[in-house]
Amino acid sequence: MNSFLTFRRALRCLGLLVMLFPLTAWAQTAGTITGTLLDAANNQPLPFTTVVLLQARDSSQVATGTQTAENGTFILEPVQPGSYLLRTSAVGYGTLRRAVTITAAAPTMRLGTLRLASTTTKLGEVTVTGERAAVVDNLDKKVINVDKDLNSAGGTAVDVLQNVPSVAVDQNGQATLRGADVAIYLDGKPAPSNFRLEQLPASRIENVEVITNPSARYPAAGAGGVINITLKKQQKDGWNGQAAGILGTREKYNLSLSANRKLGKLNFFGSYDANDNHYRGESDLRQAATVEGLTTRTDQNGRSLRHQQYHGGRFGVDYDLTKDQKITVSADLSQSRGSSRENLNTILTRGTDAPLALRNLGYSNEKQHQSVYSVDYRRTWAEHKGRELTANVSLVDVGVDVQVGQRVLDGPASYPRQERRQLYGVGINVLQAQADYVHPLGEKGRLDVGLRNESWWSDGTTDYLLQSGENEAFVRLDNQSFAYRYQQHVQAGYATAQQEFGKWSLQGGLRAEYTTLDGRVLPNTGQFTQRYLNLFPTATLVRTLPGDQRLQLSYSRRLNRPNFMQVLALPIYNDQRNYRIGNPVLRPEFINSVELGHQATWKQTSLTTTLFWRQTTDAIQAIRAIDTAATRLSGQPDFITRTSYQNFGQTNNYGLEMSLNQPLAKWWKITASGSVYRNEVTSFLGDGRNRSTVTGTARLMNSFTPTKQLDVQLTANYRAPQLTAQGRLAAFHGIDVALRQRLFEDRAALTLRVSDIFNTRRNYTQLYSDGLESNFRTKYETRVGYLGFTWFFGNSKPSKKIDQGPQGGGGGFGG
Repeated sequence: MNSFLTFRRALRCLGLLVMLFPLTAWAQTAGTITGTLLDAANNQPLPFTTVVLLQARDSSQVATGTQTAENGTFILEPVQPGSYLLRTSAVGYGTLRRAVTITAAAPTMRLGTLRLASTTTKLGEVTVTGERAAVVDNLDKKVINVDKDLNSAGGTAVDVLQNVPSVAVDQNGQATLRGADVAIYLDGKPAPSNFRLEQLPASRIENVEVITNPSARYPAAGAGGVINITLKKQQKDGWNGQAAGILGTREKYNLSLSANRKLGKLNFFGSYDANDNHYRGESDLRQAATVEGLTTRTDQNGRSLRHQQYHGGRFGVDYDLTKDQKITVSADLSQSRGSSRENLNTILTRGTDAPLALRNLGYSNEKQHQSVYSVDYRRTWAEHKGRELTANVSLVDVGVDVQVGQRVLDGPASYPRQERRQLYGVGINVLQAQADYVHPLGEKGRLDVGLRNESWWSDGTTDYLLQSGENEAFVRLDNQSFAYRYQQHVQAGYATAQQEFGKWSLQGGLRAEYTTLDGRVLPNTGQFTQRYLNLFPTATLVRTLPGDQRLQLSYSRRLNRPNFMQVLALPIYNDQRNYRIGNPVLRPEFINSVELGHQATWKQTSLTTTLFWRQTTDAIQAIRAIDTAATRLSGQPDFITRTSYQNFGQTNNYGLEMSLNQPLAKWWKITASGSVYRNEVTSFLGDGRNRSTVTGTARLMNSFTPTKQLDVQLTANYRAPQLTAQGRLAAFHGIDVALRQRLFEDRAALTLRVSDIFNTRRNYTQLYSDGLESNFRTKYETRVGYLGFTWFFGNSKPSKKIDQGPQGGGGGFGG
């Protein structure tokens, strides 16, 4: 019996050897190709870059492909003996091509370090050019290189984001992506809640990353994803920098200075930006309200002047502790002032009474200072490629003083000549600390873990003052004056794992966040405490396809946490007829987001297509209604409206987004993008019937290089009508043109830009509620001409011509 069992085992082993023999023989003849991709400027690794091996006889056939690891390394296997063309494509860099040959005698090829340049670099008699494109569109994120986007010269972060595919910025400076709010980051860290895009000059921005489905490494806030704004900082040897001055039509002045000095292990960097701008505007309001059976109609038009001033500087030092350790200490200090004046002419018609004609002056004055102190640490291990530890601690201190008021200039004798004024004093302190660790798992895997804490404190006062008549003293109204205290703490931890299996790549992650909110309005008009723990899973699956194509499926769960002004029961007056107040029981809204993207590159053409679906539960809506009690107390012949916030049901939004980079000639390239999606808004009536429409965005940028030293851009933007909780926003569109001429052997550049050349950008809002109908039009000064001059010194140079090559590939799991 034992002999029989031994014989059976021998047969099984023999059969297994027979089956494995072809695989063993094949593995012995197959080869391996390895290498490392680095940035030529700073020797930093280029992670998640697509590397494909093409058949030499037919470059349309892909033999195999992979993506670089976090440390820039890659391995292609198994590779049959033969001749091939290796091609790499990194975000914002030129395409590298190299002929390789695998033989049975030499099955292993070690390519070593391959450096990709983002600026012109001369190697002997060979010139390698890898220019960054103005917009790089990948499956997981879009990168906007501000130096290449001429249509933001002299502007702010608002101008930059308005040129981002599928991003819209409203008249209040709030950015949305595919109709959803986004989280704004500065240098990879969440921006303070008081941060406003119009306060950040475009001259300070290096690039902008738009990440639609972030991994668990990112905080979960932001329904539409994350917009990360990277500020400029030089690290080149010696003295380097640039100085720029830009003049705009009708009193607009901008100044920008930046420099760095690198000495051995030390790199000192700094920048200073200042602007002084005036903007004109006009508005038109048609409104009807019915209170207690009596209808009041308001016909109002106004003309406004806004004056904005900004001074800001960023200073810091990088120190290489060892070849594997680096520490950066920086301070970002800024001060801004803003004022606005609006003359309003109003006709009030109440029921069958004779119309009342009024003239009012609305005004606001604001002063803000902000200090951000930050310490960053980075540790790598030369003997263990891909292993990395990073940590950051930052402290934010903000002070804001605002004065808002309205004065009656003229009206009937029965209408009191009053001036109402509200004073706000706000203090904000934020402490952020984060640590992230990356550990490689073999050649094609990695594990990321991290911890984060953000603590947010704010206290302030709001005083309501009334001047009953001309030359009389202002009296503080105690029943309308308040103080508040607010705290928010978010502790978070995450883990993500990534692994590559041949042409497949998989990443999964989980983030946990514990939120604590405490708010109080004094005197005791409202106090609340909220505690909640939430889990946020993410997952991404990538497949490399033949012909330099990629397919990516991703999922993330996110939330939109209410800001402190949405939950504090503190009345804030926009003007004397409208105020907003927070809702202490307001809950965060939660979002499930799924994307399926495809990207293909053909020579100098790239096409990215994305299908997306977003489900929102407990959707937050701003609701405006007539406040009958406040209307009676006001003693005025018109009415007072109140805006607050509530959670309403569930919405589903889905659509298609496409982006195309296509050279039409050696001197002409187009970048076209657009999105079409279903915009669904929950019903504020609570009847479960949602409203929906089909909307979208479109953008076309033409880049011309008629000469080696001249760049020209012509850009058109369009945003289709969109729904709001109680109405709709009309379409928004415009065309910008800009050119840049390089001078003095690339030591200087002259820029000319005209925004909204046909003066078509205007906002039109329709609002409907129970007993209230409003049509509001605003036209800000959008047609502006800018003329700028920039001088470069040291190793700094102006960007060369807009890249004509494909800008696809790369990326990696939402950041």
